[in-house]
This record gives sequence, structure tokens and C-alpha cells, in this order.
Amino acid sequence: MEMIHITINGKEIAAPAGSTILDAARKNGIYIPTLCYDEAVEVYGACGLCVVEAEGVPKLLRSCSSKISEGMVIHTESERVIKSRKIAMELLMSAHDGDCIAPCQLACPANTDCQGYVGLIANGKFDEALRLIKDRIPLPASIGRVCPHPCEKACRRAKVEEPINIAQLKFFAADLDLKGDSYLPECAAPTGKKVAIVGGGPAGLSAALYLKTLGHEVTVFDMMEKMGGMLRYGIPQYRLPKEILDSEIAIIEKTGVRLVNNVKFGKDITLDMLKSVHDAVILAPGAWKSTPMRVKGEEISGVYGGIDFLRSVIQGNPVAIGSKVAVCGGGNTAMDACRTAVRLGAKEVYVIYRRTEKEMPAEEIEIKESKEEGVIYKFLTNPVEIHEENGRVCGMTLQLMELGEPDASGRRKPVAIDGKTEYIALDSVIMAIGQKLDSSDFNNIKLTDQGTIFADEDDFKTNIDGVFAIGDATNKGASIAIAAIGEADRCVKAVDAYLNGKELDLTPKYISKRDDDRIDVSGKKAQPRTVADVLAADVRKNSFDEVSLGLTVQQAQKEAERCLECGCREYFKCKLLSVAQRYDIHPQRFAGEMPQEYTRDANAFIERNTAKCILCGLCVRSCKEVVNISAIGLLGRGFKTSVSPAFALPLDQTKCTNCGLCVKLCPTGALTEKSTLRKQVPLKEVYSLEKCIIDGKVCEAIISRYNGEIIRAVPNNDNARDCCLSRDEFLKKFKDKEDE
Repeated sequence: MEMIHITINGKEIAAPAGSTILDAARKNGIYIPTLCYDEAVEVYGACGLCVVEAEGVPKLLRSCSSKISEGMVIHTESERVIKSRKIAMELLMSAHDGDCIAPCQLACPANTDCQGYVGLIANGKFDEALRLIKDRIPLPASIGRVCPHPCEKACRRAKVEEPINIAQLKFFAADLDLKGDSYLPECAAPTGKKVAIVGGGPAGLSAALYLKTLGHEVTVFDMMEKMGGMLRYGIPQYRLPKEILDSEIAIIEKTGVRLVNNVKFGKDITLDMLKSVHDAVILAPGAWKSTPMRVKGEEISGVYGGIDFLRSVIQGNPVAIGSKVAVCGGGNTAMDACRTAVRLGAKEVYVIYRRTEKEMPAEEIEIKESKEEGVIYKFLTNPVEIHEENGRVCGMTLQLMELGEPDASGRRKPVAIDGKTEYIALDSVIMAIGQKLDSSDFNNIKLTDQGTIFADEDDFKTNIDGVFAIGDATNKGASIAIAAIGEADRCVKAVDAYLNGKELDLTPKYISKRDDDRIDVSGKKAQPRTVADVLAADVRKNSFDEVSLGLTVQQAQKEAERCLECGCREYFKCKLLSVAQRYDIHPQRFAGEMPQEYTRDANAFIERNTAKCILCGLCVRSCKEVVNISAIGLLGRGFKTSVSPAFALPLDQTKCTNCGLCVKLCPTGALTEKSTLRKQVPLKEVYSLEKCIIDGKVCEAIISRYNGEIIRAVPNNDNARDCCLSRDEFLKKFKDKEDE
């Protein structure tokens, strides 16, 4: 065999004469991107991504069709090549209408695959759902109960009627896990590296588990008598039973994470002490100091910070609040405080909020349930002065407000109405307007102007080498628990890179997103949102028993089935995305009218979405050249060209044999396998060309296997077609021969 000698990217190689540049490169482990090439079909050259630069040749060459010649010198990643590929990718992506990742996942600060575990729950795959959740959330039963679920705010099901009940589905799966043999993640072999974590809240515990699974030795130090941080000491029992939290923390401890309580940073341990025996330190101390309102009389006995009040109740030593209580604030801490006050026996509980109910940041369900329990709301009021009698709170003067122009947050700013005030008699006041870091213990750490720990927003490094910081104590201050968990995940990647002496790649990865304005859900049938039953108001307000009774199996599956499955099921193996993420592309430069509508056409096995198609032609060519059926073809010309069955018929009215070869070759998710399950979950299906001898003839078929079992066989040569009367008979004969 004659061999041709060429050089690719400085590497001298030899390849058989007649080889294309692409063939020669691939056989020598050199990557050249392409979306329209496959060995099973003739060269087409549609995508334009396989271009390379050959010295002495003025134009770029398409490597899939250009043959090699002796002494050729080729560059696959030159400046010209990259520029050409970027333009090609931008053109392709500008006409590609699809979501790589569902909006719910993008909205989750921890990047939880909401669509994935919701789909698994719909199919009754509860163990798999739990493992997918725990890939991002180490405390799902706890977080599912308290998370304000930004994922649901982004859920497109709301365009039909109401968002998917993602939060309750999360703790449904987690509760099932806690009732059985709880899932324990595998941990890598020990690395010999040690990491100390200050703070045992959701951020610290999550970072500990992530580090342990990477093989690092981890110790968590916390100042309280038990781990859990604000999940334990800031969330009431009726919302998050501490038995649930204890069970989830015990699972983390089983992995080998060392938990040390009653150790105060800055007093019992110092940063120097930790650094002397650990390779890295993560500061996650939380925000334990209530934010003052700066109202006259705030120092009077009977005025409590929201976090201080809740902690006293959870620790079993509730402060004296009397029978008339005012809670100042409009967030979830204020809701926890007012509902806790009711359970402690207060007869009159007021919520003082300077805006209207519409502007309240608290969860709607919290407001609704608190009203059912008797809480009185005084909207458009603001404390002016707290009054005392005999050294203790006796009442409060409220300034009446009205809404003015929007402020920086977009909400209308409340302004005082001159001369209008109101007085209410009180026994205590709870200030639930926020919390912050007690910075007195962090003298050597650089702080922000707001008194929080300064941490780089990308790699979470502080001003001290080897010291990182995450959670409520950093940068902008206190936020929701799921945000702290998301920071823990990203911080651990930075810490792991630091421990291994590597640079962390912080380059944002390109993904495709649909324009919400173009999304039409008019054809979707409205289905009511399923919500877990709760204790009756007259029962729950007299105890700290958990309010939510949780979803039943039937309720959970019914609710999960409402998912619109916005994210692409081909995300993890999409060739189009893989190439797009190699280059810094900006498809919006070519944004305009989409050539195809986002429509789904399907038969029994295959689902087709033309809006995701990039016209690579692989499906059309494989159907014609390999299967010899031509069930689909190219329709139209120019910008409006589309892949379609003849006469634009539905797939199930064509000659399609459902061999699945087009699905296998599709690089974009425009053609996908339609699940035979109730919901569309990616099948572990393998396609291959296989041969057997039937009646003395060599018969070839495209075989489709699911979990090792043949589920479909399509004749691929004349012998196979001649030897049996039907595809089903061929399948039976093929399986019989396989069994032999």
C-alpha cells in the first residue's frame, strides 16, 4: 500500500494514498470538527467546519473531501481556520432554535438538573432521581422544604397555567431515600490533602461532601452545639423538622467528613492554626447578627432580632414575647418569626411592612398560611418609634406610607404620608429585616465596605493564600441556602485546582437559549398543579408539627408528568454544542427570523423538531444511501430549506421503518428517540450493523439494542429483505440465530 507523508500541526504522519485530510487526521488522533460527515454516507461538505489551512494553498480546504498529497503541511487551528469556523458556527447557531438546558436548571443557583429528576420521578425512577438531585444538593430533603425555588419562577409551565411543583418533588424523592438504605456517594482514593471548613451550615456541609468525594480529608468546625447553621437555628421546626436535617447530616458524616462542634473561630481556633495543619481553608461562617432598623427605641427590652428570636425558640429557651407582637419585615424570616410567635401563644401578631403585599419578597404560600393562622398584616406602614413603659416595650408608632416611583430594585419606593401615623399597643417587637456577618472575629481577612468577607466571585479566593470564602458571610451578604450550596460546588472546584497546582478554567460555556417571546404553548392542555396537603390552620397554629404532609407517590408522578421538557435530551452528546463550546461565538450577530417553526412531529419511535435542524443532511443521506428508503428529504430552497418527509407528511405516514439510524447520526437533537415510557427519558440504546446467516445467505441488519436486548432490527441488504416476509419475522429469525 502506497503511503503518503504529510505534516499536521507540526506532527509528521503517514497515511494511505487516497485518504482525505480528515481521515488522515482522525487515524492519528488529531481533532478536526465536522457535523455533516459520517463514514456510512457519501461526503457532503455542508457544515463548513472541517476547513483546514494548507501551506502554499491560497484558500481553506474542506478536510472531509480534500485528498492528501506528498509533503503537504496542514494547520487545523490557525487564525484563519478559527475565524472561518467561528463564522460558520455563528451562522448555524443563529438559526438553531432550541434550549440546551431547561430554564428551571439555569435559574437554580446550584445548577440542579430539575428537568432530569422531574422526568425520572414521572417514570417512577425515584432512586435515580435522588442520585441526580444529590449530584448538586447534598441536603435535598431539607432544601426542598425551605427553598424559595427560583427554578419554579423560571418554569415555562407557568405559560400554560402554573409552574411545576419542583421543590416538593425534590424532597419527595429525598424523603423516600431517608426511609430506606440512604444513598451514599462514592469517594475517590485519598489524596493526602487536608481542608478545614469554618461553618457547618449548608455552604460548609456541601463543600465538605464535595471535597470528600474528590478524596480530600475534610474537617468542619462550627461554633454551635450541632451542625446545620441557619437550616437548624434559623428555620422553624414546623417548616424543617430537625430530625430530617440530622439524618442528612449523618449521611455526610458517613462518607468520612469530620464534624467538630462548639468551636468558636477567633477564640478556640485561629486562621493561623488552621493553615498550619491544613492545605486549604474555606470560610463559611454564615451571617448570625441581626440587622438593626435604626428606629428610636430599638434598644428597649423586648425588641429582638429575627434570627436571635428564632434561635432562642429552636434551642428551647424562647424569649418572652407576651401576647401582642409586631414583626417588622417582609421576607421569609419575617414569616418564620410571625408564625412562630403564633405558636408560642401570642394573641395578636402583626406584620409591619412598608410596601404592599404584592411587593413582599416572602413566599406567597407563607403569607397565605400565616393569614390562615391569624397573623394581621399592616401594609404601607413603617416603624417611627418604639415606646417603653417600666423599661419594656409597650407600643409602636407607625408612619403611614404610599407608593411612589420605582427604586433601584424596580419596586415602587414607599414614601411617607405627611402627618399620618398610627399607634399600636405591643408587648414585644421582632426586627426581621436582615442579617449580617459578625466581623469582629475576622481581623486578618479583607472585608467589603458592607462588612462582609471579600471573596473573588469566580474562584472565591480571599486576600490570604489558600483561604477561600463562601456563603452568607461574603460579598453581598445573606442570600438563600441554595445559592450558598451553588457557591460551595464552584468553590470546591477552585480549591481542588489549587490543591493540585492547576489553573481553574473560568471560561463561560456557550449554550443555546430559546427566545421566550417565540414560545407558543397554546396547544398544551391545562392541568392543575398538585400541591401537598397541609395541616389545618386551627391544628397547626397550636404546635410545631410539620405543616406540609408531603406528596404521595401518585401525586408526585402526576405532578411530574406536567413537565414540558424544555431542555434538550441530547445535551450531553450534542455534537453541535460540543463544537460551539470550543470557540468564542456570538450568534446574535446574525440574529433574525428563524427559518423553521418550533414544531414536534413524531411516530411511534422517532421525534422530529425542525427548528433544531442545521441541514447537515446526514439523516436524508443515511435514509437513502444506507437504508435505501428515502423516507425524508430536503424541501424548499435557500433560507427556508427544511428536512421533511415527501409532501410534508407526518413521519408515521411515510415508509420510515424506525431503524433509528437518522437519530444516531443527527448532531443536534433535531431527531431524537421517542421514549416508550410515559415521559421522554434518554434511552441507553445502541445501534450497530450486524450480520447473520439465514438460509445460507449473509444477512445484514441495523440492530437497535436497549440494555443489551434487541428491540428492533431493520434489513440492510437484499439478502436480508429476501429471506423473510416481514420486519417482525426477520427480527425473530435474527434473534433465533443470535441465540444459537
